[in-house]
Amino acid sequence: MGGGVAIRVVPNKATRAINLLRTVQYSHPPSCPCHANPGHHHNHASPTTPAPAVSRFAQRISSPQHSRRGYATPNNDPSQLKEYAFEMAASAIRFGPGATQEVGMDLANMRAKRVAVVTDETVDKLDAMSQVREALAREGIEYRVFNKTRVEPKDYSIKEAIEWAKPYDPDVFLAVGGGSVIDTAKLMNLYVCYPDADFMDFVNAPLGKGRPIERKLHPLIAIPTTSGTGSETTGTAIFDLASRKAKTGIAHRNLKPTLGICDPLNTRTMPAAVKASSGLDVLCHSLESWTAIPFNERVPRPANPILRPAYQGANPISDIFSLNALRSTVKYLPRAVRDPEDMEAQSEMLLAATLAGVGFGNAGVHLCHGMSYPISGQNPGKYKHAGYEVSAPIIPHGVSVAVTAPAVFRFTAASNPDRHLAAAEAFGVDISNVKRESAGEVLAEALENFLQELGDQPRGLKALGFGRADIDELVEGTIPQQRVLMLAPGLAKELEAEREQLKGLFEDSLEY
Repeated sequence: MGGGVAIRVVPNKATRAINLLRTVQYSHPPSCPCHANPGHHHNHASPTTPAPAVSRFAQRISSPQHSRRGYATPNNDPSQLKEYAFEMAASAIRFGPGATQEVGMDLANMRAKRVAVVTDETVDKLDAMSQVREALAREGIEYRVFNKTRVEPKDYSIKEAIEWAKPYDPDVFLAVGGGSVIDTAKLMNLYVCYPDADFMDFVNAPLGKGRPIERKLHPLIAIPTTSGTGSETTGTAIFDLASRKAKTGIAHRNLKPTLGICDPLNTRTMPAAVKASSGLDVLCHSLESWTAIPFNERVPRPANPILRPAYQGANPISDIFSLNALRSTVKYLPRAVRDPEDMEAQSEMLLAATLAGVGFGNAGVHLCHGMSYPISGQNPGKYKHAGYEVSAPIIPHGVSVAVTAPAVFRFTAASNPDRHLAAAEAFGVDISNVKRESAGEVLAEALENFLQELGDQPRGLKALGFGRADIDELVEGTIPQQRVLMLAPGLAKELEAEREQLKGLFEDSLEY
């Protein structure tokens, strides 16, 4: 190459995404001291350093009247002080076909003595677990397998898993499976490290006490076998509280895995129905985090950084992950569902799930997820989604979030029409001549068309067995989900007004 001409290699999409994850991980590692030490404060930058992206958030046009949101302002009532900062936290991520075989070396590097391997009965028979067993055996790692994890876990199934783990007293957890498995492993880890805690101590308020996790937990490695929840990156674990017929969970940064190993070879065995449902979860993670209220509109401002919630509201860093995940999902999910041999689509969907996990894991979700919890928890018609090999009735999580999406984004669009139009554009809509006041209708129509073309999706709550007589109970099951509802743009703060809005959203979701 005479003349010394430099050749620039343009990184592909996966490389760019991994570089971005690496940057986030370097700047805010999982063991960030501000979450383990309430006395620690970041001093990464001068307060005079310009922050154009944050400034844009502070000046977001957020209503049809073009009223501007300003910076957080002084207030004598601490409960009404607006947030002024956001944090970025994510698990370390390793992405690549065949990466599962490295997990034995990871555990050896951690000097693991007793490893609790958490999976379910289906995954336990698949190649992912065979790879794990071989990897652990090569390094001489002591381990035991818990394979009784329930799909869409209940509080009692999680308690059974915790009781299995306590006598073994593992020093490392390894989760191999979908979001249900990874979430169960997170809570096994939590209650092994807090053996005397009552189960409801850490459950999100108002259903539980919402106690913060102040103690560092054991290392947790997560190997996802589905492309949906992004649980390998987040500090959130979701389950059904059976006695209340409602979904809830536990959320704190200290819950998030130490490492997520995302191996596209592990998602090849997903049935088409599971791929579709998992992908719809990615779709709604992306859309909801992209359209959540801005971080600097959230109240109250935490009195101590350890109290800052994982779900903070839309912010400039989460936006990058959320919008990219949305575009990839629209492009690759239909391909992944239709052709199990399309490895590009399978790989890109796993990457999209991880990117969305970083996005919503820091920005949060809102109405689709808040409303989905009673939908999947109540299931009055004993609906069982086709393609799921389970014995009990089930409304898969992705199905329950997507079924209300057209109504939800028709409702939230007035809060920020430009963001909703950008989302519609990701679905291939030409928005050049669309009026801002039509943003909600345009995005809702794009969602309806996408769901219909994906195939085998219920066209509203009626198809899941719900009727108008069920709406009041659905509303009452949604209201306790304040952790996500507080991020919903346009939702009333006064309880009766909120109840009426939710009722209207469920009515609009009965059929489309």
